[in-house]
Amino acid sequence: QHTETAPLPSYDEVLVCTSDTGEEEVELLVRRALSPGSQDQKIYCLLGADKLVYKVSKKLESHFFRLVQSSSTPNYRFIIFCNAKAHKSYVITAFDAYKVTFPCYSKTVVQTYLKMHLKVPSGTAPIAQAFEEPYQQNVKFVFSERAGMGK
Repeated sequence: QHTETAPLPSYDEVLVCTSDTGEEEVELLVRRALSPGSQDQKIYCLLGADKLVYKVSKKLESHFFRLVQSSSTPNYRFIIFCNAKAHKSYVITAFDAYKVTFPCYSKTVVQTYLKMHLKVPSGTAPIAQAFEEPYQQNVKFVFSERAGMGK
């Protein structure tokens, strides 16, 4: 359901997957989503799950279905995002029965929503001023090949 006032997900609700994502990271997110205390309006998301290596994809499948069968949480919120063109992904095959297509929102609608939720309240985040943009954001992604290099 689309609503302009719905908050963005918090750090513990999202796992951005790469080919280096490990089994433990995936299992932790699945456990959070399917545990009895998960009905607190959080929506757990695996982004780019099609990038998971085969071994991790198999573990995702086994953890998910094992926990669904043993869970007393019928209304869990767990979304797996995959590239629709990643036809060789094991995750896409394993969860094919659950596949849905999301509505397509215009670029303007998405930008408006993000601008509203990513603005820094005045005087609260001086680090945001390091980025020279017309509007201040409180989220920036910094990637480096060398870990711990001043980030």
